[in-house]
Amino acid sequence: MPIDWLTLMAAASAGALGGLHCIAMCGGIATGLSSVGGGGLAAAVQSNLGRVAGYSAAGAIAGGVGHGIVAVAQLEWLGPALRFLLGMVMVAIGWRLWSERRLRLGTVRPGVALWNRLRPLQRALMPADRAWKRIGLGALWGWMPCGLSGAVLAAAWLQADARNGALTMAAFGLGTLPLMVPLAWTGARALQGRHAATTRRAGGALVMGVGLVTMAAPWLGALPVIGPALHALGCIPGG
Repeated sequence: MPIDWLTLMAAASAGALGGLHCIAMCGGIATGLSSVGGGGLAAAVQSNLGRVAGYSAAGAIAGGVGHGIVAVAQLEWLGPALRFLLGMVMVAIGWRLWSERRLRLGTVRPGVALWNRLRPLQRALMPADRAWKRIGLGALWGWMPCGLSGAVLAAAWLQADARNGALTMAAFGLGTLPLMVPLAWTGARALQGRHAATTRRAGGALVMGVGLVTMAAPWLGALPVIGPALHALGCIPGG
């Protein structure tokens, strides 16, 4: 499947504009990982890059599972249906950014069960006195249950492609770095003021727009000018 650039853009926007959520959920973890790593910019970057790697691995697994379902079912309508659901998830993520309300897509509870199994691995990586240990702790951090990342993971699954799933979660993680790296480095909670309501709502509207385009892609694909562009962006089922 071609790379779905619209979904990647939406995922990166969700990561960048979900900064207030990240501070509330992960601020203590971010500063804690930096401190156990001896502090400094290097420790902050290493732990956050590990988090992006953890997101990417989860996205690859989710996308691969989705691909397996599509391959086994071999139903003509399943691909367009997954695409429509992907658009709905994008709309839900955009609405969450717009309204600052929590997402409840049923993705957190399974994540809690998995996290309880992964959590003991933290002990093997402590003390985080080496770069690989900080990266490993960051990767585990990426698997921590979170409503926003869980929603993006659902989008990765609905793409039914391991590569696109990994890229979607990587885009989300990279989008969070401009906020989370300074937070892990300095622990500055004052960064909350950086995300103005107007910017957040504009980003939420953008993500919702991407979702609506994704949902309408099968019909828009029939248009002579828009269709080829959507096909190039990977937004047409089977494209």
